[in-house]
Amino acid sequence: MDNETLEGCRAVYLTAEDLRIAASILYNAYHDDPFFVDSLFTSDKAAYEQKLRAAIREELNTLWQQKQALIGLFDHERLVGLACVVTQEVPLGEGRYWHWRLKMLLGTGWQSTQALMKKESSIVELLPSKHCGILQFIALAPNEQHKGLGHKLVQAVVSWCDEQPDLDGIGVFVAQESHLQLFTQHDFVSLGELNIGSVHGQLLFYSVQQDDSLL
Repeated sequence: MDNETLEGCRAVYLTAEDLRIAASILYNAYHDDPFFVDSLFTSDKAAYEQKLRAAIREELNTLWQQKQALIGLFDHERLVGLACVVTQEVPLGEGRYWHWRLKMLLGTGWQSTQALMKKESSIVELLPSKHCGILQFIALAPNEQHKGLGHKLVQAVVSWCDEQPDLDGIGVFVAQESHLQLFTQHDFVSLGELNIGSVHGQLLFYSVQQDDSLL
């Protein structure tokens, strides 16, 4: 998938130098996300924003350290979007490593950390096998939205998924109608409705498309 050209954009793995900009893109994209608002928000908006920054920073760094798929969409040298996939090779939910729990606890608080783990556990329970991934983040920079780049980013994710020999597919929790429409156009199907905290949504799943020529 490296250096894959998508009509003027290219989808490649992020480098360490890209993580700061990636975190900024994610923060802006997820600022009003129903799950994060429900899990992290208090009456203090500044405190919520600080927690959100911490949660995104720690998760992005953890995914990087654990060598998970961090896929960036670039317009020439400029990062315009990214998607982050975590596989079940990494302990998720209640199985999260203690050092992740500690860092997330310090950054977001006990209840928020518990909510993040519960979300993962709820998703994992509905996945069809232990060989599936979760789309943790997917986002475009604010000034790059409504240009059709969301489709290019999702296509980059499914292309990556199809190339993984030990992966059965990837799931994503969707709570907004526009996101539901985007993913279903790329062969994601619903595995069922899911309530996470007070947020109602669906767990969508993309099954790996096998290459018949290799069968």
